[in-house]
Amino acid sequence: MDLNSRLFDQIRVKPRGGARAAQSATRTCDHPGCASEGAFRAPKGRAHEGEFFHFCIDHVREYNQSYNYFAGMKDEAVAAYQKDAVTGHRPTWRMGANAAGAASTGPSTRDPFDVLGGGGFDPRRRARPPEDSGPCVSHAARKAMETLGVDPGTPAPEIKSLYKTLVKRLHPDANGGDRSNEDRLREIINAYNHLRAAGLV
Repeated sequence: MDLNSRLFDQIRVKPRGGARAAQSATRTCDHPGCASEGAFRAPKGRAHEGEFFHFCIDHVREYNQSYNYFAGMKDEAVAAYQKDAVTGHRPTWRMGANAAGAASTGPSTRDPFDVLGGGGFDPRRRARPPEDSGPCVSHAARKAMETLGVDPGTPAPEIKSLYKTLVKRLHPDANGGDRSNEDRLREIINAYNHLRAAGLV
């Protein structure tokens, strides 16, 4: 491509009317008593979304340091706003209920592989007596119980008692400063904390 072509000399780009006006007119800073150029935008705040102040660099920095979107709101209103922000301020409802809050009454779904956990066809599960099924425990919780040496379904007070016994037995203070069992102690503490977080103790 020849940059010295006469065609390049004939290209003219005319700015739109608004752009030309914006170039010619400069804003002054909105801070009282400041005559500097207001080249920086700052939001006006709650209930004025989409509206901006125009400040110079010094006053926009000062404004940003003191800006608080929640100024004037009560703590309950702030908490409600933050809770709604988790879902993007969109309405939500429980599974199995429609927008009006009533339980859905659609046709039952056929689930032969029990993907939805609704008790679809599984000969092994149907053959097992309900009393042998035991509590529903996640894989991670089952591993934590194995670390502590208890079975799923062990009562919480029994797990707590065993945990205290193991910690007392393995802690270096109880072994004259012997730190050889620290890794095992750490595993037991982590396993107990997992069971506590899962609500099993």
